[in-house]
This record gives sequence, structure tokens and C-alpha cells, in this order.
Amino acid sequence: MASATLSAAAVDEARTGPHEAALRTLRQATEHLGLSDVVRQAYAHCKREVAVSFPVRMDDGSSRIVTGYRVHHNTALGPAKGGIRFSQNVDIDEVRALSMWMTWKCALLGIPYGGAKGGLAINPRDFSKAELERVTRRYTRELADVFGPDKDIPAPDIGTDQQVMAWILDEYSVVAGHLAHGVVTGKPLELGGSLGRALATSRGVTEIALAAVREELGEPVGATAIVQGFGKVGEGVAQLLHEAGVRVVAVSDEFAALSNVDGLDIPALQLHVGEHGRLEGFAGATARERDSVLFDEADLLVPAAVEGVLHEGNAHLVRARIVVEGANGPTTPEGDRVLGERGIIVVPDILANAGGVVVSYFEWAQANQGYRWSEQVVEERLQQRMLSAWNRVKAFADNEDLDLRAAATVLAVSEVHRAQQLREELVAG
Repeated sequence: MASATLSAAAVDEARTGPHEAALRTLRQATEHLGLSDVVRQAYAHCKREVAVSFPVRMDDGSSRIVTGYRVHHNTALGPAKGGIRFSQNVDIDEVRALSMWMTWKCALLGIPYGGAKGGLAINPRDFSKAELERVTRRYTRELADVFGPDKDIPAPDIGTDQQVMAWILDEYSVVAGHLAHGVVTGKPLELGGSLGRALATSRGVTEIALAAVREELGEPVGATAIVQGFGKVGEGVAQLLHEAGVRVVAVSDEFAALSNVDGLDIPALQLHVGEHGRLEGFAGATARERDSVLFDEADLLVPAAVEGVLHEGNAHLVRARIVVEGANGPTTPEGDRVLGERGIIVVPDILANAGGVVVSYFEWAQANQGYRWSEQVVEERLQQRMLSAWNRVKAFADNEDLDLRAAATVLAVSEVHRAQQLREELVAG
């Protein structure tokens, strides 16, 4: 497949963080669509940004100041939707980028949401469960006028889970004066969560990965894969690829990596991680430096951890034939360019990891209907959405002589722009 690269103006921009990466891709999309600089600037800016700082009482009686954010990028298609992450790396640059990617992700998958993201700049491992509950409830109170089932619907992300969502739901409901099941997604089943939500992002990544392998290499049974990151997304991807007959030859987490050319025993590895909390110490595999497996030979590489792991300084070392972005923004624009020049296919995050927001939408719809779907129905509808989006992006990329990231972003931006025009919020071309 032919691969378009960034425009000269975008390439000349200095390499910076995830927000700059998002802006570069936006520039390419608006240039392809022939949109004016005014329109590009409108989409380059976020609609709403809230920063909060507050003290939290620790278990030892001391207090700690915590900083957090919530950003809405664009809400032309519907309420703001996006995860909340607890990570010491959270900053406004990252949150802006993630909110923009959520806008494009929802538009591309036909989900009636806008893009949002939020987070607290903390390492959750430094907090007890009671302390995490206090910080979550305080963050929710600070943003109670921002959140709402028809305004802004958070979900889990890095460092958060269904328990955190339950705390948000409860605290918001106390402030609102009524039980609001639809204010968060990714919550426990007992509080209105959806069957199939836990593996939704992983299942979506896997569906796209298998489709890409079939398109480029043939049947996936016996294909080889590397999964970087063994958290809530990566572990599920490794499991589902293994179940599909793909040989997962290497995995990594934040501490170490493991490899086995004959394929890792993923069910046994999951049991080990469940018991020990990390990959280290697993028998039947070769222990490796954490990031070294990114450059092993394989048919498929799934970076499923954090942003910016594939960049100009290491993309020339990648030996996978297909990269499927399980994480948000794992490839920088410079890395993307190098991979494209080498003929490596990159399936972008806004397509590949959209399964989570798809099933979040299903959960929200079920809450509004007061009717729970079966797990089979959820999985079938997720597969249909993901494969439909894949086919649409692939066909558009081929017809327009674009790489998959450019094609996906152009399609997403055009959806949002049409909605803006119909609402007469942005009439300039």
C-alpha cells in the first residue's frame, strides 16, 4: 500500500510531546480535506480545560496536594467521553492530546460522543485503597459540574479500574441528589456495568490485528506476535491472540520482558502475573531487558503501554511487519515516518484501540434503556463495529493513496466537521 507522509510544514515542526503529535496529524488531515487554517485552528484548540488542585488527607494524618485535569476537545457529535488516568506522568499536554484522539476515535467508529480525557498526577501505588478513595471522591466533587450522563462520561484508563468508577458514580450521585448510572462507564456489573466491558479494548485491538494480518499476510493461525505492555489492554490482547492461534513470542511489562520463539504459554503466564503482579520469575521463557522485545522479528507488534515508545531514534530497529497500536500515541510522527519508509504497516490507535469506547457506548445505551445485553450480543456488535471501521479505513487509504493513520484521521475529521457545519458552529471551509 502506498504511504503518504506528513506535509513539509508539519515535518519541519520540532519534535515535542503527544499534543504536538496530535496537531501534526490534524494538520495533514485538514490539508487533505482542503479546510482553511481557521478550521484547523478551531480543531487544534480544546473546547474546555479544567485544572484542579486540592489537599488529600493521608492515612498517617498528613496532607498531600494533588493536581488533576479534565479536558473536552470537541463535542459536536455528543457528550464528552474519555478515560481518567492516575499516573505520575499526567500533564496538560498529554491530556489535551488524548482528548483530541478521543474525538477522532468516536467519530471514526460512529459513536455519538465528543472527545474528553482526564487524570490525576499521582502514582496510585503510593496510595492505600482508602487514600485512593478519598482522592477520587475529591476529584469528583471538584468536577461535579463538569461530569454528567449527558455532558461528560468518564471511564477507566491507566491506573484506574471499575472500583474507581464506582466511587465516581457514588460521589457524583450524592452531589446530584439522585443515582446516575450513566455518569461513568466501565463500572461494576452490580452498578449497571456492561458484560464484555473488561476485555473490550483488548478484543477490539485483536479484531483489528487479525484483520490486518489476514489482509497483508494471510490466515493468522501460526503468525507471530509481540505484545509490549501486559496491563489491562496488553494482557487481554495476548490472551485473545493466543486463543486465535497466533504464536505470542514476546511480552513485556514496566519491569521486564519475556520471550520464547516457540510461543509463550499465555494462560500459565496470566496465572503467574495474577499471583506475583509482574512477569519476572516466569519459567519457560527467556528474561529480557524491558524494551528489547520491541525490536524482535515477528509478524505483528502491539505496543499496548504508553505514548512515544516508537520514535525516530529506534523505529529503524523494528522488525515486525505490522504495528497495531494498542496504546494511545505509542508512535511519534518521526517514528511513524521511519516505519512508513521501511514499508511497515501501522494501524493507528484511533482505529485499533477503539473497542473500549465502543462498549462504553453500549454500556451507556443499556443504562439509558434499563436493559442489559448478553455478553454474546456485546461481542458480536463490537466485532461488527470494529471490522466495519477497518474496511472503511482500508478502502479509503487505498483509494486516496494515504497511510492508515492519515486515512483514519481524514475520515474522522470530516465527520466532526460535517456535524459542526450542520449545527452552524463552524461554517468556514
